Amino acid sequence: MSKFAVLGHGVVGSGTVELFNMNRELIHQRQGIDLELGYILDIRDFPGLPYSDKFTKDINDILNDDEVTVVAEVMGGVHPAYDFVLACLNKGKSVCTSNKELVAKKGAELLRAAKEHNCNFMFEASTGGAIPVLRPMHTCLAGNEITGIAGILNGTTNFILTKMKEDGMGFAEALKLAQDNGYAEKDPTADIEGHDACRKICILSSLAFGRHIYPDWVYCEGISAITEEDTAYAEASGYAIKLIGSVERVGDKILPMVAPRFVPDSCELSSVSDVFNAIMVYGNGFDQVMFYGKGAGKLPTASAVLGDVIDCAKKSGTDMSQYWEDSADNSFIADYAAHPVRKYIRTTGSDKSAIEAKFGKVDYLSRPDAPADELAFITPALPDGDIDRISAELGTVKSSIRVYEA
Repeated sequence: MSKFAVLGHGVVGSGTVELFNMNRELIHQRQGIDLELGYILDIRDFPGLPYSDKFTKDINDILNDDEVTVVAEVMGGVHPAYDFVLACLNKGKSVCTSNKELVAKKGAELLRAAKEHNCNFMFEASTGGAIPVLRPMHTCLAGNEITGIAGILNGTTNFILTKMKEDGMGFAEALKLAQDNGYAEKDPTADIEGHDACRKICILSSLAFGRHIYPDWVYCEGISAITEEDTAYAEASGYAIKLIGSVERVGDKILPMVAPRFVPDSCELSSVSDVFNAIMVYGNGFDQVMFYGKGAGKLPTASAVLGDVIDCAKKSGTDMSQYWEDSADNSFIADYAAHPVRKYIRTTGSDKSAIEAKFGKVDYLSRPDAPADELAFITPALPDGDIDRISAELGTVKSSIRVYEA
């Protein structure tokens, strides 16, 4: 018999308990382990539940019970989650979490604590909900060098951009619909400004390249400036606008980034719609693979948490394949402004001769009912910062969006 505890009884916490109770016998039969839910930590009271006797308000009840070997942290935020997780690891109790902010900011330290106490810190649910991507990266794809990752990592922004494309909605209207449907929070900043996707690409990048990448080191741009005009130009030209979190090798450095992209229809990411997520992983032995599914939700996220709980319960000792070192500085992060890209530019008050004098050959785009003084085009590949500097000399720049190159 192995006990586990759950920290937090919100959406994901209650889902983890529900899924475990639903499938406990199946887990025992298929995995060969007899798990028992020992405790649920929450400051609130939940009378009348079939498992109300499992609740505690004191983390010490969990820390001091030697039968509890695995803890699922689903509280969210950094504090007090960090303090509780570190205390559990220092007691030799493995921890599984869905808390992307915690992993992105404190992952290296918590992985080190797990190693020092011969237990595990796992976080499959922190990057793609039910989508298995971290474990395949460090197990199934372990014989390869990962060369890059790119994906749609936030379902809320993908829903908004889908509605803008397919239903012709403006950004504000699509955001309100996302909030009405429960996809976006009352304060949607973390989603629409790219912070959620940034935390996820930090985790993926850290695992792929073995060094902790902090969110403050990543160029991050959201979707709040995307307009109906931009989506119309994209659709008319064989593109879809997607918020892409990515990381790639640039010489002896790496370049993580979160930004909207013009994704060509020939790329699988362009057709990922609504609240679905998709993550492309590139490697030197398999070219590319894509992981696809719902990236959030009560039971999908609980599924990933419970999968880690089962894995930890079966392990004896630290799994060093899911580990990275801390980073003292960001000298290994490439300068995005020096990296060559192509960009979609929408301007007013300019003309083709001025554009071509600055950029040379460009690809002009069109859309229905475009005003006479508006021009949209895709630049040749130039350093990112140079494109910004040059385009600022051309009339009024209404939009500037990078093109995704697979």
